Formats: sequence, structure tokens, C-alpha cells
Amino acid sequence: MEMSSFVMAVIEDLGADLDPQTRYARYVNSLAAALPGNACALLKKEGSALKPLVVRGLTPDSLGRRFELNEHPRLNAIVTYRGVTHFPNKSTLPDPYDGLLEGVHAGDLTVHDCMGCALHVNGKLWGAITLDSLKAGVFDVKVERAMAMFARLGEAVVHLAELNERTLTNLKLSQGNGNALQALEGVQLSRREMIGDSKPIRDLKHEILTVASSQLAVLIHGETGVGKELVAQALHAMSSRANLPLVVINCAALPDQLIESELFGHVKGAFSGAERDRQGKFELANEGTLFLDEVGELSASAQAKLLRVLQSGQVQRVGSDREHRVDVRIVAASNRDLSAEVKAGRFRADLYHRLCAYPLHIPPLRERGDDVVLLAGYFLEQNRSRLGLRNLRLGRGCEAALKRYNWPGNVRELEHTLGRAALKARRDEAGPMVTVELEHLDLLTEAGQEHVRLHRHPDIAMSTPMGGMDYRDAVDEFSRNLIQQVLKQTDDNRAAAARQLGLDSGNFHRMLKRLGI
Repeated sequence: MEMSSFVMAVIEDLGADLDPQTRYARYVNSLAAALPGNACALLKKEGSALKPLVVRGLTPDSLGRRFELNEHPRLNAIVTYRGVTHFPNKSTLPDPYDGLLEGVHAGDLTVHDCMGCALHVNGKLWGAITLDSLKAGVFDVKVERAMAMFARLGEAVVHLAELNERTLTNLKLSQGNGNALQALEGVQLSRREMIGDSKPIRDLKHEILTVASSQLAVLIHGETGVGKELVAQALHAMSSRANLPLVVINCAALPDQLIESELFGHVKGAFSGAERDRQGKFELANEGTLFLDEVGELSASAQAKLLRVLQSGQVQRVGSDREHRVDVRIVAASNRDLSAEVKAGRFRADLYHRLCAYPLHIPPLRERGDDVVLLAGYFLEQNRSRLGLRNLRLGRGCEAALKRYNWPGNVRELEHTLGRAALKARRDEAGPMVTVELEHLDLLTEAGQEHVRLHRHPDIAMSTPMGGMDYRDAVDEFSRNLIQQVLKQTDDNRAAAARQLGLDSGNFHRMLKRLGI
């Protein structure tokens, strides 16, 4: 097809009834098909970063990355210029996509030709489109002109998509709420973001949007590490109280003797050590939101004191005879099933019903499908910045391992796993571009992961002596026997053995050295 055919396809889509994500995807598909290169992306500016909305030719985890403009000079140059910005092969500026092009696992991982163009909507910077090639000299003047034309078409696509989205949102919201409208596009909360596009997380975002603008108390429940505080922040950010305080209190850390002082405050001299008047959390959160984290950990006496305030709306500082009326929106969270706690007699039924006017369930990470890959990209980019690396990417097999693992600690465990893996990968691989390999993730030491290897190679498993070894020594012995068998099958061809095992060649050589092979 000629390029004019792809241009016409984009123009025809402007008159079609499409949801925003489908509209963006079709636009990027036409761009990728019309112009040469290995990868292209549509990115939206959110705060100080560019967020990929649709990518073609880039690894799946790139959709979870957030490219801070002050850390990526190429992207910053693109968005600060109204025309097409072309970076030839000799450009010394680091490319944010180095090592992130699909199908590239070894050898020269750098992008050789890159260009991009800013997108402006209603006179304001909206984002950018980028085009990259592993081959030098692909983008000539003709391609640059075509890129400029696609950028203007992209601005029309974005403008129409946002108009449609705004109309749909206004229909869904009984009251026009600017904060909720803005947050619907992607819940951006200071430095944290609710990342994910699985059905469970989309349903959760819809529920947050539904209840955020109300004054109902919300009870958030879910396993440890799923992000309950992040949801509480979203509820506050999307409410009419967004410009007022969000006060967080960890109920699990409140000793009974201090519960009244922490929640309601005290006056000078109320008890030993009370050297001045002090406001409690309810007063600090007045007209805003009070987040009671781990509310299920409160003792019976603390539950009674909390219930009294929720019923009356009045707080009384310890040592004072005066009561203060407070207007506080309550959001509570627990990793316990509070309805079961009520039945067991460990949590007050009247307090539970006060807190649970609108329940929200956060799904565990194991039920969120490919969200784990997007989250991995998000945390990898954070660690890349923290460690001062040019790029930090996942090696072969890592994506499948992340998706296969059960994640009992949920998003928090994933964050810590990738933080450790990044440090180990930097230790093992000198240079500005670092690859996280399977052994850095350390997921193969989990029983479920090892079962996969044992199932694939039962002959090795049966011949591996396990008696008298600790678990890590047994895994090393298994790995040693497996590698030796594969080397024998490939006539000691180490490159072929690495490919057969799905390992990067550099990592494979380091493993051989560590195992003494």
C-alpha cells in the first residue's frame, strides 16, 4: 500500500465511532505501516513525564515506563520543538528505547536512527510520537515530511478522542466533577500511579470514579501489598475535598493508651508528658479525608472510641471539657475480612457498618494478568533512574517468569524483587546498559518455578543428589547437571547452549564461572 492509503485510513477513522484506546491504536498502526523503522510510539505528557499509550515494536514492559523529561534529553528535545526532531546515528544523546526494541536480546542493543514530533492540542503540549530504527540512515527528508504530516493527523485524532471521552464521562457522572474527570484518564497521584489495564483494575478504577465524588465512607479491602493507600489517595484526589488535607493514620501502630490522644488530641497537662496542646488526626483532617489504614487491628476499646466520634461528629481532646465538631470523610482499609471478623466477635458490627458504606476490593496481582509486565516496566524505569543507568531492561525469559509467579506479596513484593534484581544485574554487568536476567529475579528458587524446570528435565532431576544439601545448593547442583547435559548435546558450543536454555550469552558465561563449569 502507498502511504496515501494509510493517511486516508487515519482520516476515515476520524468519522468512526471508536473508543479512545482503539482510535489511538489504529493511528499508531497506520503510522508504523506507512513509515520505515523498527518501532514507534504514541506518548502522552502527564506531569513531568511522557507516558506511552500505544507502542509498536517495543517490549510490552515499555507501556509501564514513565519517561521523565529531565532524564531523557532526546524526548525533551522532541517536545520542546514544534517540528520534526531527527537524531542521526552519530548523536551522542542517549536514546530512551535502547535495549527495549522487541526481539533484540544480545549484541548491539542501541537505536541507530530516531526521530519524533510533538503533538499540541488546543494550543497546549499534549505529547509526542516517536519513530526508531536499528538501521542507520533510514530516515531521510521524505520520511521527515511524512512524519510531520502524521503528527498533524495525530493532533486531530487526539482532539477527537478526548472530546468523545469527555462526553462519555459527563454522561456517567451525575455531577460534573473536574477532579474526577481529570483522574479518569489515568489516576496520577503525586509520584505514584495506579498502573494496569486488566479487567479487574479497570473495574476498580470505575468503582473509584463512582464513589469518589460522594461523601460515603469507603472500606478498602485486599491482601497485603496490593496498594490500599494508593486507592485511598485516588479517592481523595478525585473528590471535592482534593484541595484539603488527606491525613493517614496506621491503626496497627496505635497503642491503646495513646489512641485518644492520636485521634482526638489533648490539652497541656492532660497527662504526664503533655507539655502543650495538640490537635488529633480528626481535627487535622477537618473538611478533608481521614485514612484509617489497617483499621482491623484496633482493639475493642479503641473501636468503641472511634465509633463514638463517627456517630456524633464531635471530638473532645483528652483533658478538655469542650467538644469540637469535625467534617471528615472516612476511608478505611484492612487486609482482614472484616465481615468475618464481625461474625467471629473480633470487630464491632456497628463500627463495621459505619465504615463500610461503600466497599472496594483490590484484586491481588496474580489475578491481574499482564499488569505485572506493565508494573515491571514502571519499577525498572524507577530503578534505572535511581542507579544512574542509561537503560535497564528485562532479559529473555523474565517476562514469562514474572507472569507465572504467584506474587503472595503482590505489588510490594514485585517492587522489592525488581529493586534487588537491578542491583544484582548492575553488579554483574558493567556499563550503562544493564539486563535483568532470570537468576537476578531469584524466582527460580521458588518451589513452583523449580517445578517447571524439573518437569522439563525429569532425567536431570532424578539424577541430582539432594540429600544433605540446603535448597540453594540443591538448585545449583541441578543447574550444573542441566547445563552440562545441554553442553554435551551441543558439542560444547556455549552460544548454542545459551540459546537452548533461553539465557543471554553474557549471563550464561557468568553462570558457568559461578558453577565452576
